[in-house]
Amino acid sequence: MIKLRLKRFGKKREASFRLVATNSTSRRDGRPLEELGFYNPRTKETRLETEAIRTRLSQGAQPTDTVRALLEKGGLLTKTVRPAEIVGKQKQALAREAAAAEAKKAEAEAKAAAEAAAAAAEAKAAAEPAAAEVTAAPAEDVAAEA
Repeated sequence: MIKLRLKRFGKKREASFRLVATNSTSRRDGRPLEELGFYNPRTKETRLETEAIRTRLSQGAQPTDTVRALLEKGGLLTKTVRPAEIVGKQKQALAREAAAAEAKKAEAEAKAAAEAAAAAAEAKAAAEPAAAEVTAAPAEDVAAEA
């Protein structure tokens, strides 16, 4: 099968890429069947030979994901949503919903704990004056007896 892929060239850490048509089993930087364009990720410069690319696509060549994105930006392909993207977005949405439900549950538990603590504090505050009266009463009785 023929693939449209990027062939790396340039200096270390300053890579540029050529868009090439090559056999799918050949090495990344091996000898291509045809060079179809150029892409520089540092300057975002892109040059595409549109007629040659259209010819290769009509022959059944399959672009890699990166090349597909470049061709979509260049207007040679229409943007298509792959099934894997749909599944991934559904999983992300489910994960967000689960996280929101978990956060809501934790917030409800924290609110309930705060209310319980407030009720306990009120009960303790109500119990303190009664305890003070109980401790004060025997002292008065002792003073009255003397």
